[in-house]
Amino acid sequence: MSRRKKLINNTDIPQYKIEAIARCLMPDILSFYESEEGQREFAEWKKRREAEKQEDNRG
Repeated sequence: MSRRKKLINNTDIPQYKIEAIARCLMPDILSFYESEEGQREFAEWKKRREAEKQEDNRG
């Protein structure tokens, strides 16, 4: 049995509107991250994030 994650919406925007916008944006986001450019940018982001974590651990 799976449980649905409880949504946190601290805005005045109704949840159904947030979900409608997400359904419109999700295909474009997925296609970007599946592209070569998206893969490259994601890899760069992960490297920057790891470097920042290491700096935080040192300082």
